[in-house]
Amino acid sequence: MELETPKQFLHVRGKPVLVHTLERFQRHPEIDAICVVTLPERVESVRGYGSSFGLSKLRWVVPGGATGQESIRNGVRELARHLDPEDLVLVHDGVRPMVSAEIISDNIATCRRHGNAIAVLPSFDAMCRSADGVSSDTLERRDELWRTQTPQALPLKALAWAHDQAEANGLANVVATFALWIALGITVHFSKGSETNLKITTQADLAIFRALLSVEERPVIED
Repeated sequence: MELETPKQFLHVRGKPVLVHTLERFQRHPEIDAICVVTLPERVESVRGYGSSFGLSKLRWVVPGGATGQESIRNGVRELARHLDPEDLVLVHDGVRPMVSAEIISDNIATCRRHGNAIAVLPSFDAMCRSADGVSSDTLERRDELWRTQTPQALPLKALAWAHDQAEANGLANVVATFALWIALGITVHFSKGSETNLKITTQADLAIFRALLSVEERPVIED
């Protein structure tokens, strides 16, 4: 983003992007509690969001680690101190503020049916492979390519096991939660994603988020 403020704390419509995300889970009837893993220097600020923005489900705020994988492990170990091992945990990016109730519900339902779930989208674009800005290699069968999103759900005991195994076997800084599961031999199951469930990474994404909020807040006029 090339900004001093971390993107999850940028204010849009009077509240941080992270709060927009948390509100989606706060409103969902199947979500019982929320744990946020954040920058160590932001822990107290995030704790204050509970009262400032009516986030009654925000129960735990945990300092993050040096990598995304380490940060998630910190959160999982905090949850293990409070929750039943059979409880489902949804790992979600704090910068995916447009996650819908439908996506959350389908992620939970898929996890209950199959033991885990990752939100995905089909890939409609032709793909090239390149490491240096040029390519002579295409990836065929785009119908076999899927774009992963979050949430990604697993029972707490299985999620804790995965992170313990990764630590024991030297698997560090794996790019995504589902990729860690695959590296440990777990077959992953797909749940519903959405084009609007965007991850805010660039200035353009921030503009799209503002536009999506405007559309969502526009009153519906029927013919």
